[in-house]
Amino acid sequence: MTLPGTGFNAGTWLVHRHVHEGRGDRVAVRSGDAKLTYAELSDLVGTLTAALRGLGLRRDERVLFVTDDDVPMFAGILAAFCGGFVAVPVSTMLGAKELGTIIADSGASAVVAGADYGPQVEQALTMAPDVRHLVCDGDTTLPAPAGITSLTWTQLIEAGAGEPREPSATGDDSWALWLYTSGTTGAPKGAMHRHANIRHVCETYGDQVLGITPDDVCFSAAKLFFAYGIGNSMFFPLSAGAATVLEPRRTAPAVAAERARADRPTLFFGVPTFFAALLAADLPPDTFSSVRLGTSAGEALPAPLQERFTRRFGVEIIDGIGSTEALHIFLSNRPGDIRPGTTGRPVPGYDVELRDADGSPVPDGQPGSLHVKGESIALGYWRRTDASRLVFAGEWLNTGDTYVRSPDGYYTCLGRSNDLLKAGGIWVSPVEVESRLLEHPQVEEAAVVGLADEHGLDKPVACVVAAGGVTADELVQWCRDGLAAFKRPRQVIFLDRLPKTATGKIQRFRIRQFLAERTPDE
Repeated sequence: MTLPGTGFNAGTWLVHRHVHEGRGDRVAVRSGDAKLTYAELSDLVGTLTAALRGLGLRRDERVLFVTDDDVPMFAGILAAFCGGFVAVPVSTMLGAKELGTIIADSGASAVVAGADYGPQVEQALTMAPDVRHLVCDGDTTLPAPAGITSLTWTQLIEAGAGEPREPSATGDDSWALWLYTSGTTGAPKGAMHRHANIRHVCETYGDQVLGITPDDVCFSAAKLFFAYGIGNSMFFPLSAGAATVLEPRRTAPAVAAERARADRPTLFFGVPTFFAALLAADLPPDTFSSVRLGTSAGEALPAPLQERFTRRFGVEIIDGIGSTEALHIFLSNRPGDIRPGTTGRPVPGYDVELRDADGSPVPDGQPGSLHVKGESIALGYWRRTDASRLVFAGEWLNTGDTYVRSPDGYYTCLGRSNDLLKAGGIWVSPVEVESRLLEHPQVEEAAVVGLADEHGLDKPVACVVAAGGVTADELVQWCRDGLAAFKRPRQVIFLDRLPKTATGKIQRFRIRQFLAERTPDE
């Protein structure tokens, strides 16, 4: 395939470049028993590029994907990049109303959906007047409202007969990818990313932190519709000519172990709650023997959890923080430089500042709001001017996280800016108390929130998932022994599980709501 002579196209750079440079016979994608080489992936992406053009799509029109991590979604996103369209992968866990709101907001012209999601997609499309085409990624058509053409995957490909397969001559600033996030301001918003943003995260975190090489095999518990997942499973491996492992099923511990045995990944990407689930599962110590490095993001990785995982499975985990608005990780520990309990230091290519409420930099040792600057920052939120102005300030992104920096340059997360609480008039970080609780051998998960007492004053309350017969009094004393007395939880409440987002982040607002509605004798 001829490469464009000018501009930059992320799809060309990730796929077609490798064929052009003689690496077409290397394995690019593994999915179950199937494998695709770079040459085969390049041919499929070219075919799908022509197919999307055959639907009559024009430059910058949106193609929305609501399907599982498998070859059709993977190649379809790359084809959208190549065709100069905008890929919009969205969560498969959304209800019909939530999905319809996002489809309508994006103005998508085409939706690619899995057969399992047909009912909610059909209902969602009644809210989305701009959609003209619905494509099932299998061999059956999906029901669609009047005025929308419903196609099978084979019919989509047939639509491209005679259409050009060549990548569009996009540039650095052309739209490539919109990712929907609740971010720091509530309702879902589409963070708009350029083609150049994809290259930047690969040249910074991928090259200079992961040190990814063509011999690596990547497996991510986070799915492609997350910023974290698409970087792990697509951007980083393809940028290096490495291989990626796709898993359509929900990534439960047993599934991760199965893929680890079958595909022998060298890089494994997870979130703190998934690492905790792996520790709680009955997996042999050599499950991840092929993995040279694990990474964690999504929320702060507690030091006790990190140390337990390494001790059990022999895999070091580097904790980092990124965001949908920044596309991937911009602050991270790195191999050979891991300080448990911290998020490490800035990734090369990013500037980080901690600021007070007035926007002034804070000194080391003082908490501040985390701001980041780098070339992968989104252009803003689609159709969300007010939210964009709150979060994007010139070259800087306000992450909404509170951090503290040590004198030697390591950053420690204190939680979301609205999660900090005061006890006895002194600020308390829930992350610090949770970390102490997780040091207890019988505690599997913990979440600490502020709950008003009879005087209307917030006090730390811990919700804990624990094994064995540990008592609330024992855990309160455990915290008192390891923390300043004012930081100890005033109550410990045992739960079977903690409420989490689709990305595995603990939903503290739901815990606060549960505690507020709970009667005293429960």
